[in-house]
Amino acid sequence: MKAYVFPGQGAQFPGMGKSLYDSHAFAKEHFNKANDILGFNITKIMFEGTEDELKQTRVTQPAIFLHSVLAALTSDNFKPNLVAGHSLGEFSSLVANGALSFDDGLSLVYKRAMAMQKACEVKPSTMAAVLGLDDEIVEKICAEIPGVVVPANYNCPGQLVISGEVPAVEAACEKLKDAGAKRALVLPVGGAFHSPLMEPAREELAAAIADTHFSQPSCPVFQNVDAKGHSDIAEIKANLISQLTAPVRWTQSVQNMIAAGTTEFVECGPGKVLQGLVQKVNRDMTVSGIS
Repeated sequence: MKAYVFPGQGAQFPGMGKSLYDSHAFAKEHFNKANDILGFNITKIMFEGTEDELKQTRVTQPAIFLHSVLAALTSDNFKPNLVAGHSLGEFSSLVANGALSFDDGLSLVYKRAMAMQKACEVKPSTMAAVLGLDDEIVEKICAEIPGVVVPANYNCPGQLVISGEVPAVEAACEKLKDAGAKRALVLPVGGAFHSPLMEPAREELAAAIADTHFSQPSCPVFQNVDAKGHSDIAEIKANLISQLTAPVRWTQSVQNMIAAGTTEFVECGPGKVLQGLVQKVNRDMTVSGIS
């Protein structure tokens, strides 16, 4: 059984999507359509922009969405048994499995990006990567730190990202190093994604999702919030909203997709991050990518 997985923020690179644009009429048409929907020339930034230009959340999220969705939809024999996406990638996966139209998916991703950017400006906040500790130890230390700091991304065994207020994240990093973490490194991000500090963005996204039409998906989507497969539209929408303030349970999602019978994972879009994470969860899995 084959699962198609879709990357999140951080997979972007200058020139992304250009080969798709040049080689597929369908991709070219939809890239041009995206410029109209967004109201700015995102393809120019993707194909010719600098790393710094691509790092802006309002650019990064729709850029990765476009590359990922169009890589999937122009692929030969794209017939997923299951789909999943890491954070932003969950929206890409829902367009790929037919739950969302291309136009609506892109509009939601852009609204989400703008709402997250706005939430980041309310209070100084950040994220940090923690390597070499059990999840339970990281959870316990975060719970002991004054202020807001929480587990945000369960990426693979021994690799977890924490998120929260700058002083709380920095204090947690020191305690995590004392507890034996190989690394506890503050990341160059402008906000605390997947933490309670994203509540204003969650409220904005909830309103946008309520106004968006969802269709019955062609296959289950394993969602970040509970790492379970969903086909019920009401559940999918509720989980998409909760995702902004809840952790990404990627390790558990991969484990549950394997338990459901998956033997092969195909990453759609820029980079190979998810292929690496899948193999760290289970080395017996076959992984590949389409970009």
